[in-house]
Amino acid sequence: MRPTGRLPLLLLLGLVPVVVRPQGSTVALWLLVVAVVAGLDLLLAPSPAALTVVRAPVGSVRLGEEARSELAVDHRTGRRVRGRLRDAWQPSAGSEDDRHRLDLAPGARARLSTPLRPTRRGDLRAAGVSVRLRGPLGVLERQRTLDVPGTVRALPSFDSRRHLPSRLARLRELDGRAAVRVRGQGTEFDSLREYVRGDDVRSIDWRASARNRTVVVRTWRPERDRRVVLVLDTSRTSAGRVDDVPRLDSAMDAALLLAALAARAGDRVDLVVGDRRVRARLRSSGARDVTARMLDLLADVEPVIAEADWTTLAGAVGQLGRQRALVVLLTPLEPSAVEQGLLPVLPTLTRHHRVVVASVRDPELARLAAARTTIDEVYDAAAAEQAMVRRRHTAELLRALGVDVVDADAERLPPALADHYLSLKARGLL
Repeated sequence: MRPTGRLPLLLLLGLVPVVVRPQGSTVALWLLVVAVVAGLDLLLAPSPAALTVVRAPVGSVRLGEEARSELAVDHRTGRRVRGRLRDAWQPSAGSEDDRHRLDLAPGARARLSTPLRPTRRGDLRAAGVSVRLRGPLGVLERQRTLDVPGTVRALPSFDSRRHLPSRLARLRELDGRAAVRVRGQGTEFDSLREYVRGDDVRSIDWRASARNRTVVVRTWRPERDRRVVLVLDTSRTSAGRVDDVPRLDSAMDAALLLAALAARAGDRVDLVVGDRRVRARLRSSGARDVTARMLDLLADVEPVIAEADWTTLAGAVGQLGRQRALVVLLTPLEPSAVEQGLLPVLPTLTRHHRVVVASVRDPELARLAAARTTIDEVYDAAAAEQAMVRRRHTAELLRALGVDVVDADAERLPPALADHYLSLKARGLL
């Protein structure tokens, strides 16, 4: 039971008889009248249990996009019902305009739609459907919260997919399917053609040239059916935020773009997610839907406040197979974490695989280092410079072990990692 705005108005209306006859009995009589009216209205008010509410499956949606929660409300009694309905969700589901008016004739059905715009990844659930039906006098309402289960699965936003068309065009050039054929060094022989100025002299086929009047060179097609293993670090360093976006989410964006590109290139993409233990694995076996499968898998991944156990993660990579692969470690280039945890296991990885470390760089360091107007800013700039020097030193240590380092801010990391993959593919280094 819940009073409406008409109940206090009805009480205020009692001031008129009290002014005319200012006695206690007048006040008591008017309160009795109000109680009788309210009781009668409550008795005549329809019960929310008379409504049948069914929710349609919501499905999944990427962060930043809109989904809709659809409710079907059936009224099976012989009385008209008027009131309000609220389709409540947990706050991170981003429900908007979740309050709806009800005015149903006997036997009528209403379809109500609530827009959802999730702000957090994972399975977000409905909190319940609250129904308020008022009596014929509009003084009191009957209220009840109905348990109508509902779930929307919020997937990573995958904002970097806008870079995919341009990288696919570059891939088609490498693969010889576009009008322009690049003269990169792949490992699969494609055809012979006449030498032109600028060709690598190492590609000259001397035997074929001896049988022709011109110098002939070999062209190569970039290798296919290679393995790409993505290792996503979910340890404490991935929980940090860069420009108010978690490092983990930015690393996911880069991993998704690379997986989509590698799958289109005919390579097999595997995924390992973990910190002190392996949280999830995905073996695609060359499936073209690897991006959709990764989106669904990564929806539930959250950072863990613990150090990464790179021995365990490297072991998980080894369990995927002994064939040579491009192993991409998506982990922050945090000097202490890298030097103490990652460096000792790198020789084992580089012995069998091509290893790339992809890291989200914080542009705030560069901004702090450039601002030197006041004394406080000078101290901040010195600290920022020191942090940047340590990062560069860590990157040099990685390169000395034969590891490629791709260090860029969150916006530039996905295309930079994709370009590095294409460069390795063009040079036949996978």
